[in-house]
Amino acid sequence: GKTTLTEKLLLYGGAIQQAGAVRARRSSGQKMATSDWMKMEQERGISITSTVLTFEYDAKVINILDTPGHQDFSEDTYRTLAAADNVVMLVDAAKGLEPQTRKLFEVTQMRKLPTITFINKMDRPSLSPYEICDQIEQEFKIKTTPIVWPIGDGEDFRGVYELSTGTVHLFGRTDRKKKAEAIP
Repeated sequence: GKTTLTEKLLLYGGAIQQAGAVRARRSSGQKMATSDWMKMEQERGISITSTVLTFEYDAKVINILDTPGHQDFSEDTYRTLAAADNVVMLVDAAKGLEPQTRKLFEVTQMRKLPTITFINKMDRPSLSPYEICDQIEQEFKIKTTPIVWPIGDGEDFRGVYELSTGTVHLFGRTDRKKKAEAIP
């Protein structure tokens, strides 16, 4: 999930022309994920080392630290957090807070890092956004403030509603280069 999100940020930030896939097959012509450069990462479909990706967006320099999510490589993730100004924490909508995510939340709270939580995989059977927000609030004693709200879930997922602007962003599954359609 983290590497896929990183690829989309690079794509929409103009740093790459096509988002790579974590489980891409070279024989099919699919582009490999930019941050998964090691042969073993490409073969296993998981991040093993942290990668720094830098690009300019809106006259600002953005540095993304894509870290491993697998427990076997968590020490690399914790070391990388020492260089972070803030964190985007990814939560799988179907699984909610997983043990590794819980541990990372504790580390980010201990270091007082501003954290944005991104819930992915809403296009699969999942917990409700209310359940996920409740898990985070109850376990970490923090207040959650949604920025966008999903429209449907699982097979019925259609996009998100941007709360601050009232804009609806509709998603399609056809083009990996295309952004969501915005409807004000």
